[in-house]
Amino acid sequence: MSARRPWPCWLLPALLCGGAGGYVVVSSVSWPLPEAGAAADELHSSSTEEALPALLEEAGGLWKQSYPASAYREDAALGPGPAARRPGQGQGAAPSRMFSYRREGGAAPGRAGTARFLARHNTWGFVATRAARGKIQGMPYGNCLLLSDGPINNSTGIPFFYVTPKDNTVTDLLKNPMASLTLPEADGNFCRKNVIDPEDPRCARLTLTGQMVMVPPEEVEFAKQAMFSRHPVVRKWPRSYEWFFMKMNIEHIWLQSWYGEVSPIAVEEYLKAVPNKG
Repeated sequence: MSARRPWPCWLLPALLCGGAGGYVVVSSVSWPLPEAGAAADELHSSSTEEALPALLEEAGGLWKQSYPASAYREDAALGPGPAARRPGQGQGAAPSRMFSYRREGGAAPGRAGTARFLARHNTWGFVATRAARGKIQGMPYGNCLLLSDGPINNSTGIPFFYVTPKDNTVTDLLKNPMASLTLPEADGNFCRKNVIDPEDPRCARLTLTGQMVMVPPEEVEFAKQAMFSRHPVVRKWPRSYEWFFMKMNIEHIWLQSWYGEVSPIAVEEYLKAVPNKG
């Protein structure tokens, strides 16, 4: 009798995990699935990655049924997004658990309120400038800077910075003040709480574009309160670096909070809005 052939090495993990309940793994995040019911049937009948997008689109799809109830809530007001409905698709009965999240605070206050919320609660941002030195002169250059839009109880929507001329970004700005500032919602708790990847467009991001200027003398005291109340540690930074305050005079505003959509916001609307999570 010939010796029994050994099992393939890839089969062992499957056997060990087989009795522990089904899981689908996408981008290193796992969602427990019920062993019985339509969700399990969809999983076993869809063994290729090409089939997964179809499951996402169905009203009772796999991800919508299996995602932890504590991590999301149905948001009828949010809707499915542009072009999400297919021809002939009726309203139907929406599942009680959706793969969309309602932002805390009830009804959406609008894009301007969301933009002001991001400006208020981000403690840092990504600043893009045009390089003014060396081999990369004229090329885009990015850097992360601490910021504050005002003291703790006085949000203005205007980002203030505490910088040094020894920073390459500041060197660029002193020659060409035009810059863009991106504020990601990933800096807060919403995306982590709802298990949304930072690159997912629903994890909103705000981009402000304008001129970075030195804070005039009459505003320096306010800039101090803004930065030092949010970042007390900067008071202890070495004074030999000649720190000073800058702010952005905002000219253009864009908010992305859904797939493919980048919404412009008027500066006047933005400055009048109350910071609120939409």
